[in-house]
Amino acid sequence: MEKLNPQGIVDSFKKALGGGFINGEVYEREVAVKKNRFRRIWIFVKREAFHEAVQHLCRIQEYPHLVIISSSDLGSDVELIYHFTIYYGNHLEEISVGIRITLDKKDLKIPTITDIIPGAIFTERETQEMMGVEVTDIPDGRRLFLEGDLPENIHPWRKDDKKLEKYLRVLPGRKPKGKE
Repeated sequence: MEKLNPQGIVDSFKKALGGGFINGEVYEREVAVKKNRFRRIWIFVKREAFHEAVQHLCRIQEYPHLVIISSSDLGSDVELIYHFTIYYGNHLEEISVGIRITLDKKDLKIPTITDIIPGAIFTERETQEMMGVEVTDIPDGRRLFLEGDLPENIHPWRKDDKKLEKYLRVLPGRKPKGKE
């Protein structure tokens, strides 16, 4: 596929995803002394179209770089942003692409993308254990960061998860909060 400009990328997602496409935004600005262009695209998709959105990104560039999955607790929802870069390695042509999905906390499931991008497993495992999102069909769902004796239903990045307090340890030489 020929290189698309940012708006062309948004338009291609809209066409490829149909009703699964919610919205797309292009953000461009000049940065640094040389006034190089920084280009970012936000693609908002429905959960049902998410896997196809990642496949479509792979049609735009065969191997997009998955940087990380970020997540936000929005109260009754959790927002996931899969941060990718495309056209990397080409001077001043790199574009940041964020694929955004909002999940209801009553149904925190998202399909794995390890069948498309095998290296996604680490950031998917992190999202699963820290935010409580169930990544369906993940090939290895073991914990990555949290200790094994911590109960499975504790998710440190969730604002509504108050169960963590009793598991926090005070480092040697420090005083517990409220006892300074």
